[in-house]
Amino acid sequence: MIPIGRGQRELIIGDRRTGKSSIALTTILNQKGQNLICVYVAIGQKESFVAQLQATLEQFGAMEYSVIVDASAATSPAMQYLAPLAGCAIGEYFAEKGQDALVVYDDLTKHAWAYREISLLLRRPAGREAYPGDIFYQHSALLERATRYNEEHGGGSLTALPIIETQLGDISAYIPTNVISITDGQIYLEADLFNAGQKPAINVGTSVSRVGSSAQIKAVKQVAGKLKLDLAQYRELAAFAQFASDLDEATRRQIERGKRSMEILKQGWDEPYRVEQEVIIFWTISNGYLDDIAVDDVRTFEKDLIDTFERRHKDIYKEILEEKALNDTLQEKIKKAVEDFSKQFKARKSK
Repeated sequence: MIPIGRGQRELIIGDRRTGKSSIALTTILNQKGQNLICVYVAIGQKESFVAQLQATLEQFGAMEYSVIVDASAATSPAMQYLAPLAGCAIGEYFAEKGQDALVVYDDLTKHAWAYREISLLLRRPAGREAYPGDIFYQHSALLERATRYNEEHGGGSLTALPIIETQLGDISAYIPTNVISITDGQIYLEADLFNAGQKPAINVGTSVSRVGSSAQIKAVKQVAGKLKLDLAQYRELAAFAQFASDLDEATRRQIERGKRSMEILKQGWDEPYRVEQEVIIFWTISNGYLDDIAVDDVRTFEKDLIDTFERRHKDIYKEILEEKALNDTLQEKIKKAVEDFSKQFKARKSK
């Protein structure tokens, strides 16, 4: 729903403990075999968190293409200030050699705190919210180094995923608004959704990518085009439906499909999906094959469907990746495979 192109800057923003680092971690895990170098910059994090992160990357074989730059909470403000600059320089090294690199800054709120501390110790005049006036320049100079080089300069790219922590969902504070204005879009994580069990807790209405579907293959555009709009409408209708005793059939159907769409978008931090798997999942829900499946069974249906395609329909996966679009013949193959699976799934559940 929120495509990120190589060379882009996409902000991950939300309150404390809403899964911001998990999204960045899943992104790194999903790059296996994609010829991409990942640099994770931990700024002001606990040492235990960094150790756990490293262990997870090693467990999934991701340390082979990853670098961790660690300036933990125990280090000096000067080290925390320099850490993202070091991480960016490492990413640029690979990008200038013609490779693609990804840098995660976790998080720039703590970087701003470190810079504020240094500035106040140097007796620089405090500005808005006690931050020095050039804090915007510090972040813009860092994030605008993310780019795609032309062929003359190696053809590599540097993608930035900065993370910002908000206080009680206030995205209009000084540092959040600064970084929002620098980046090409944001993924906004909502505490209420997270507490309700929706993980990742992405607010569809507030999240946006200014690069948009240019960063997607046509097959994903074809199946996921309506999903974002449907989900935004579902949240409005669901809020309205709490106070309405009588709903017409069309509204009720839209709410029911919205519930299943929200359920199917739940994803564990250690469960990355490949693009061809996403195409199958989104095609299935957008064509109504989940409408008569109980909400509690949606995750089981999804997992079993992917398992079935892995075992029996690898030719469909291959065709999606080769064609990068869904033609009529391919859609017929997907339809037949999904219908066969759906009948078997319902037969199992009815026993």
